[in-house]
Amino acid sequence: MSPERMGGVGAVLSDEYARARQLAPDAASVVLVEGASDQAAISTLAHRLGRDLDADGVVVVAIAGATNIGRFLDLLGPSGLDVPLAGLCDQGEADAFRIALAGAGLPLSDRHDMEGHGFFTCQNDLEDELIRALGADAVLRVMEGQRQLRSFRRFQNQPAQRGKTIEAQIWRWLGNHKIRYAPLMVEALDLARVPPPLDRLLAWV
Repeated sequence: MSPERMGGVGAVLSDEYARARQLAPDAASVVLVEGASDQAAISTLAHRLGRDLDADGVVVVAIAGATNIGRFLDLLGPSGLDVPLAGLCDQGEADAFRIALAGAGLPLSDRHDMEGHGFFTCQNDLEDELIRALGADAVLRVMEGQRQLRSFRRFQNQPAQRGKTIEAQIWRWLGNHKIRYAPLMVEALDLARVPPPLDRLLAWV
């Protein structure tokens, strides 16, 4: 179960804020992401692409939810430590990121304008991007490798899930397993099919 679902959001926020404050002054860039699953996915993908983010001076910080973006921009943005920033967010949180970035001194017109400043938006969210990139069958194989396919099959039979596409069922099931499965799904990716927001983010930093 993720720290967020265990009620540990405050602890995650405090730890990541302290980590950002400690590492940012010597960083080449800081990447702000919503949660630990995004953080794990980016680190895993960078490793698969032959990159060492630590050696490159890239610090990936999980801000424990999009509502905390302003706090991190105050610390790291132009009025704070003024380090080069990039980021990744869900489609539903793009406006919150855009407004916070504008408040930090970047006059952005829309979420597409954010890309010109290194902030990229997932279509729906990270899990949706990875499901579409992998395909349902490949995700099921990942579940099987974790001995959780039977658990997913039981979930599929719940009344609320019947009639949904298998992709929608997988997406909903992953809501309780994000941190565990994000790096596993990235490990299973064909590197020719990396989701565009992740590809562009790593190219940026």
